[in-house]
Amino acid sequence: MGADSRETSRGEPGRRIAWPPTLAAMREHTLRREHLRFVREVPRGGVLHCFVLDCSGSMLAGQRLALAKGLLTALFDRASAMRAEAALICFGGTGADVRFGPAVPRWWNERWLAPVGGGGGSPLASGVRSAAQLLERCARRRPAQQRWLWILTDGRTSDEPARPADVDEVVFVDFERGAIRLGRCEVLANAWGARRLTPEELLG
Repeated sequence: MGADSRETSRGEPGRRIAWPPTLAAMREHTLRREHLRFVREVPRGGVLHCFVLDCSGSMLAGQRLALAKGLLTALFDRASAMRAEAALICFGGTGADVRFGPAVPRWWNERWLAPVGGGGGSPLASGVRSAAQLLERCARRRPAQQRWLWILTDGRTSDEPARPADVDEVVFVDFERGAIRLGRCEVLANAWGARRLTPEELLG
């Protein structure tokens, strides 16, 4: 094992290999880099997951908003299990507002999402602006904290907001469906240097 047991998937020292899942991935093959699985270690400054939920009219089509709410429940549960802070910002109609946090979610409260109604336009810029302000306050309060921004949207907007400054990782969860797609989530993710995932990829 030696130094290899402290090597990351990018060749950086410091992360510990999780051997049971690594051996399960390897099976009968010779150990290779793509088999490596690593222990998830919480940063010393803690973690914040800021979720921005699109509640616009287009998200009502095909039960997208219902799927997004179910996914948020799972993500909040995961944050709680990891003792990470979470925040929820909802946007739709003419603006955005903070519904929860930032705080460690001790339990799930359906009221955080139940009052969220879909309808109207998709003011993505307002949602991102609210997230940027929240992330800036958190960065001043806990500079060493690792901050994640999750944007759950179908991308049906002409807004082109800038990436917030005080964020380490950004994930666009793309809810766009149908034969004709605008692909706005992919465009924004590429512009921000962010990841783009589908709900199915997250749930899988």
